[in-house]
Amino acid sequence: MTRMYHRLPVDAYTSQDWFDREQRQIFSRTWRYAGLAEDVPEPGHFISVQAGLNNIFTVMGRDHRLRAFHNICRHRGTQLIRAVGKTQKALTCPYHDWTYDLEGNLISVPDEAKEYPDGIDKSCLGLKPASVDIWRGMLFVHPDPNPPSLVEWFGAVDPLLGPHKPEDLVEYPDARRSYEIKANWKIVVENYIDVYHLSHLHSNTLHMYDHARAEYGWKGPHYHFWEPPAPDYATELEKNLPTPRVIPEPHIGAWVPMLFPGIGLGAGEDSWNIFILTPLGPELTRVENRTKLANASGWEFQKQEWSSWSFWKDFGGPKYPDGDATGEDDPMASGDFTAEDIYACEQQQKSLTSPYFEVGPAANGESPVVSHQQAILDFFATQQAGTSQVPSGINGPFPQLPVRKTPATPLNLERK
Repeated sequence: MTRMYHRLPVDAYTSQDWFDREQRQIFSRTWRYAGLAEDVPEPGHFISVQAGLNNIFTVMGRDHRLRAFHNICRHRGTQLIRAVGKTQKALTCPYHDWTYDLEGNLISVPDEAKEYPDGIDKSCLGLKPASVDIWRGMLFVHPDPNPPSLVEWFGAVDPLLGPHKPEDLVEYPDARRSYEIKANWKIVVENYIDVYHLSHLHSNTLHMYDHARAEYGWKGPHYHFWEPPAPDYATELEKNLPTPRVIPEPHIGAWVPMLFPGIGLGAGEDSWNIFILTPLGPELTRVENRTKLANASGWEFQKQEWSSWSFWKDFGGPKYPDGDATGEDDPMASGDFTAEDIYACEQQQKSLTSPYFEVGPAANGESPVVSHQQAILDFFATQQAGTSQVPSGINGPFPQLPVRKTPATPLNLERK
């Protein structure tokens, strides 16, 4: 008998077969976040990312145009470049020094006359093209050179993601983090969108927004959510913001969607954040966080810090008091909502392999979890039906759930 976790089998969170299937059919067939637009600022600069089974790099050509290629030398398949960097005028494979220009053309083969006395047609051995586009200040790549457009993929959910213009903001380097969670990527996603846990797991770490008035729903496979400030925070909101505003008044609230597959955004009145998941194995996920703030002077940041000090000085705290903590490193005593989430995800993952695991009924606040599982199944169905690459479940079979207004039901606000 198949053990189920709501709409997916437990194996979907533990088995290599499921992981491999997702790599082939989801992460190899959708737009993949690669970085911020400013990561590739000038000709010769490049950045690479793993998109399912494909390693893809984006490079700016001499014509200042961005191009994406599969990171595979056409000679023996060696990866050409590392994760990020810059070249002068060409890309050279480290194995045999085959060299390509910034437009992907093979331009040099060492010892060509000696090694290939019958000649070699370099015009047929250029790098395999992929696709690259920019959306909301972020670079996205697709393994297919002619995929459905990025606008089509995110078009229906875009108006529900807030008035932020990330391309006009400045990254805060000290907030950049990369870490691993010992849990399946879907467990991490479903923690992010779980409504029920917020007022319990994060009872002392997240309460500056009014979770009871949250609004959330689905556009294709993409989950969107917004909630207003809590009354005590909203009373003097401009004074209480920890850093200068990044959106114009009268816009208020937190926009924290989870875009398919595994692209979390967290945006409020004073910041814009990304939370990117990379599945590393059935029970291991890498998370990357980056944060952007207002393009303002240091003096403006200092004034806002002084202004908001009285609100934030007593904000938050551990879930468990010192007497209940197991030690200094106990996540439940950390006062850090990210540490709390990591703990919960990893403990849940451990339980999935127990023969005694049996999922209980889904609460109203867990409806996004069940809907995300259905989005996975629906995406697989469109692939099997051969419906293009359905980057747009926007008009396809994905569940078009209504926007929910939840009385007294917290929604995940995690700006990770």
